[in-house]
Amino acid sequence: MARKDSILTMRQILIKRRDALRKALAGDLSLLKELREQSSGDVIDAALDSAQDEINSQLAEVESRELAHIELALDQMRQGNYGVCQICEIKIPMARLHALPYATTCIECQREAERQGGHGGGGSDWSRVNDPHSGDADMSINDIELDVS
Repeated sequence: MARKDSILTMRQILIKRRDALRKALAGDLSLLKELREQSSGDVIDAALDSAQDEINSQLAEVESRELAHIELALDQMRQGNYGVCQICEIKIPMARLHALPYATTCIECQREAERQGGHGGGGSDWSRVNDPHSGDADMSINDIELDVS
């Protein structure tokens, strides 16, 4: 009975997060439209606007991906499949679901998928990133320099 209660609690958390993401994405889209309409300013302002557009676009993409994972988890709840590993079909421990409410795999299957180069289970490996706009095919997160001044 405790697992069922926890899943109901997880459902409420997922619904709140889904609604928050939907609002954030709607806000991001309207902000992008406003920035594009304001084409005044010098070259530096234009560059800063372009950089901000790119950041907003990337954040919106991440939020969209999370929203899709949440929608899938809510759909699994409706079907009665929530909390079951899609690979080995055992119950995903509640501790994992509390940490990652839209997880679709148990920790063991997730680790195996990551070892084999896959990223199932609603998690992502951000230790390596690919920038299609740069000449580098692959770069490490350690290669990125951030100016925090």
